[in-house]
Amino acid sequence: MAAPSPSPIAAQAAQWIVQLSCDDAAERQAARRAFDAWKAADPRHAAAAAGMERLLGQAEAVRANGTGEPGRAALAAALNARSTRSRVKKYAAAALLGFVLAAPAWVALQAYPPAWLMADLRTGAGQWKTQVLDDGSRISINSGTAVNLRYDARLRALELVQGEILVEVAKDAARPFLVETRDGSMRALGTKFLVSREEGATRLSVLESRVSVQTDAQRRSGSREAIVVEAGQAVRIRPDGTDPIAAVDASQIEDGWKQHRLFVHDRPLADVLDTLARHRSGLVQYDAQAIAGIRISAVLPLDDTDRALQLLAANLPSLRVRRFTPYFLRVDVAPGR
Repeated sequence: MAAPSPSPIAAQAAQWIVQLSCDDAAERQAARRAFDAWKAADPRHAAAAAGMERLLGQAEAVRANGTGEPGRAALAAALNARSTRSRVKKYAAAALLGFVLAAPAWVALQAYPPAWLMADLRTGAGQWKTQVLDDGSRISINSGTAVNLRYDARLRALELVQGEILVEVAKDAARPFLVETRDGSMRALGTKFLVSREEGATRLSVLESRVSVQTDAQRRSGSREAIVVEAGQAVRIRPDGTDPIAAVDASQIEDGWKQHRLFVHDRPLADVLDTLARHRSGLVQYDAQAIAGIRISAVLPLDDTDRALQLLAANLPSLRVRRFTPYFLRVDVAPGR
């Protein structure tokens, strides 16, 4: 991913051992070049890769010397392999699986950090929930979402920690209604809108009436400046600014929410993969740079992310989806495509 935290870096380092131990020599060489570039890109990458390289060295020693007694005995005992090639392949896969199973914390913390565990409202992978709040407002949250509530005599505020919410605001002239994220604040001037946390930004889609938006920089400075987003419009909010307001189909967005479907029009593939990842258990890993130029228009089922990924691959012949375990898959561009 584009700017991975230490946990995804560990996942990336783990999956390299599978690519670097594949049967095809040309693919191994290409993987080695990419691996070297990945390590050089960030000191954290090199640190995470050190242990994996030691394990990889053992696997390559077995590949180079199929008669080596210590390596053969160890792999045969551990993996019950029939040949040197199958031993190496299984060894690499077992190492990856063992890495994931032996250290589940980084997988859990990526999807469900402490802020998620401590949230007032939250959902796990694949869960959808609707709740009527004390003032009569209705909030619907989908997979992997966390929300904190802050109601008092003067203000009604929700903090969207992660995920996506659909809000239907009850009228209360005495208490403004806010949705806040680390990127900014959204003040309801009407009834219904959708807020999604994305990588480095928040996306607001207004379905009815209007919403006033301030960035985090404006909020911190005490500025009164804001932009107003009307029904049928959407905007991406970053901590220091907003992207241009764009038109959206409000009825399509609402239908997609009700049907648990993702309607996307000319969106980056990385954004789509991030959304699908939030709706499934485990890790979806991809190279953001390799897929940076790919944009998607599609209707995808959020209740069946395997099917959604199959649809993406079927409509993008260059796209390759590889599953290493039920909880770890990689999406990339096939070599030569």
